[in-house]
Amino acid sequence: MKPKIINLPKIIDPRGNLSFFEYPNQLPFEIARTYWIYDVPGGESRGSHAFKEQQEYIIALSGSFDIVLNDGEKEERFTLNRSYYGLYIPKMLWRTIENFSTNSLALIVSDKNFDANDYIRDFREFKKVRNGK
Repeated sequence: MKPKIINLPKIIDPRGNLSFFEYPNQLPFEIARTYWIYDVPGGESRGSHAFKEQQEYIIALSGSFDIVLNDGEKEERFTLNRSYYGLYIPKMLWRTIENFSTNSLALIVSDKNFDANDYIRDFREFKKVRNGK
């Protein structure tokens, strides 16, 4: 599968809007873990790793940030800045999250529980594994 923006239902109400996601209607995987990233100091980035098996879906619940994905050959940038869509990231893509706005909040859901052995934290190693070398 390829990374893609997944739009979420947006229920408009004068009292406040509501959006949601669920499997299998919006997400291509069942959720095993949820976490969030916040209070990122100016100029810092998060991520800078790949997962061997884990898939993720990331939403900017507040503020904005960029997600830079690399497949070992080319790079693609996605800007997230609305709470009614997010980015699906399949396994084996190098991801870096950067350019966080003040008070941004990134919500991440995953199809796997935390497993340190699923991470590839060295880009050169990632390229070797990704390209089968």
